[in-house]
Amino acid sequence: MYRDIAAKLINGIQDGQFEIKLPTEAQLMEMYHASRNTIRKAIDLVYQQGLLRRVQGSGYFITSIQLQHKTVVNLSARGLFSDNMHPRQLVSKVLTFDTIKSDYDLSKQMGVPQDSELYRVIRLRYWHEQLYCLEKAYYLKSVVPYLSTEAVNTSIWDFLNEAYGLGVANSDDYLSLTNLSEEDASLMQLGHGDTYLALDSCNYYKNNGLLDFSHTVFVYPDLALYFHTTNLANN
Repeated sequence: MYRDIAAKLINGIQDGQFEIKLPTEAQLMEMYHASRNTIRKAIDLVYQQGLLRRVQGSGYFITSIQLQHKTVVNLSARGLFSDNMHPRQLVSKVLTFDTIKSDYDLSKQMGVPQDSELYRVIRLRYWHEQLYCLEKAYYLKSVVPYLSTEAVNTSIWDFLNEAYGLGVANSDDYLSLTNLSEEDASLMQLGHGDTYLALDSCNYYKNNGLLDFSHTVFVYPDLALYFHTTNLANN
């Protein structure tokens, strides 16, 4: 339950519902009909994403990075809340949605046997009517036996959570600069060989089972990257 509340708090921060600070623990307990312990665990998860700063005796304030930058990719939000690393209200244009068997290269990237059955989703994503990214994602059918067209057009992660109770427990992420292949350039109507930021991710659910692999190329102008770290020795 606390993970659901944490996701709602993150959405509230991103949507401007909480602009300066979070409500008090007592107010959040009333809002979400939850115990103090549940609320505290939810707040801790949001804090780990770098969206809050703790002020002794005053509560939790929204971090300035969240307020000042509207084109932030919050890499700290990888894992527990995969959708929350992107800006809210992205619009998807699905280019490919089918089932394939993994070839040698894809099997190696995912660490799965060759010819594993996968859902393949290739989509362009737009923010404020401008191209935000190209996303190629591959979901193991052994873990996700059914993926709906509606989910692919809206939020795959919401569907996985509601249909299968699947969430991302942790992820391996690799950031790099990539030169657009001829295929990717054609899909985005950009220049072949142009350089953009790419994120390759393997997402894992509980017990470290692989859920999916994705390759995302970000092309939105003035995009900022944010990553929050916590010094555990000082906690």
